[in-house]
Amino acid sequence: MTLLEALLFSAGYNAAVVALGCAGFGLAAGALGCFVLLRGRALIADAAAHATLPGVAGAFILAALAGWEVRSLPLLLVGAATTAAVAVLLVGALTAGGRIRDDAAMALVLSIGFGIGVVLISVVQSLPVGGQAGLKGFILGQAAGMSAADARMIGLLAALALLLVTVMFRPLAALCFDREFAAAVGLPVRALDLALLGLMLAVTVAGLRAVGLILVVALMVIPAATARLLTERLEVMVPLAAAMGALAAWLGAGLSSALPGLPTGATITLVACTLFVAALLFAPRRGVLAFAWRQAMLSLTVARDHALRVAFEAAERSPAAPLDWTDLGRGAGWSAWQRTLLPRWMGAAGWVTERAGQVALTPSGLALARDLMRRHRLWEHYMQAAGGLAPAAAHRAADEVEHTLPPEVMREAEAWLRRHDPARLAEGEVPPPGEAERAP
Repeated sequence: MTLLEALLFSAGYNAAVVALGCAGFGLAAGALGCFVLLRGRALIADAAAHATLPGVAGAFILAALAGWEVRSLPLLLVGAATTAAVAVLLVGALTAGGRIRDDAAMALVLSIGFGIGVVLISVVQSLPVGGQAGLKGFILGQAAGMSAADARMIGLLAALALLLVTVMFRPLAALCFDREFAAAVGLPVRALDLALLGLMLAVTVAGLRAVGLILVVALMVIPAATARLLTERLEVMVPLAAAMGALAAWLGAGLSSALPGLPTGATITLVACTLFVAALLFAPRRGVLAFAWRQAMLSLTVARDHALRVAFEAAERSPAAPLDWTDLGRGAGWSAWQRTLLPRWMGAAGWVTERAGQVALTPSGLALARDLMRRHRLWEHYMQAAGGLAPAAAHRAADEVEHTLPPEVMREAEAWLRRHDPARLAEGEVPPPGEAERAP
């Protein structure tokens, strides 16, 4: 079986059922995961997922004692949902009084629930009934054994959860971003919180057969975190996370079908992790490479501004004095790599000219340098007048903020000086070099 056959659903009926069931679960888990992540419920989802194991094992034992079908998936999922709901309620009860922190309560419920489940699994192994084989698949997932009926049930639960997320999109968005605002506008925040927890439990239970209780939360959180790196708008983040969850599940199931030695749940999670790492590196605004590029450009811009100020101040002192790149770089504090790049950049941009080894500001460079000097002196005067800083401290502080604060903040500082200290504002005006002595 080739990977292409598995991805195109032509590798056999069972492989197609598994791929479609997993993709449906990934779609719902990714969409709901956005609200779970933004609401800070990821660890509660993990505690609930681990607490499904005693429910699965308990339902199996109950079915064995009652003479029912012990491997009935609806019965096992009902048991899982019951104990997961109990776990969520226990976390809320433990943290209600403030005596136990949230993380401690979730760790306590998670470990106790999983421990009880492991004990009950060992009890199941000693029961004189058949059918317990594969029950441990709920821990790490056993998607390869998924039947068409199982896939339909998983798809139905996932579709219901996705439909409810769509219907409650706006209220859930208000709840995740500002709970107090949601309450102030009349939204039932407690009911919405319970609804979000209920949807989280439904998706968690739906994914047990596909990826198992240990990895089900990963597929709920990782696509949402990936989408969060790529966009800052929730209405884009939710469908993007849903698409990434479905894509990871589809690719993971295809890889597992093409390479039978790979477990489906773990493969799906690793594919989701690969997508996350790619977004972490290459996201246009929040990615590592984009951040490194912005930092490098900011460093170059700061070094350029310092150099233009040095050149302007030198021209103020003596317009005819010669200035070369060594003097300029030393005065501006250039690093080794900046000494290599900045002369080319400043020359290509038309801010400076070089003739016979001497550097001079062009008209555009002079205008930019005047603006930089005025901005720097304005911040110096503002910090002295409004903050009470000494001149040396104001100079250092102005160097730290003038390159990063937006223009509207500088305009506010200028307006403050105009109201409270217009004389100091006038001192910050910068005439062209050589005209200071002619100013009245």
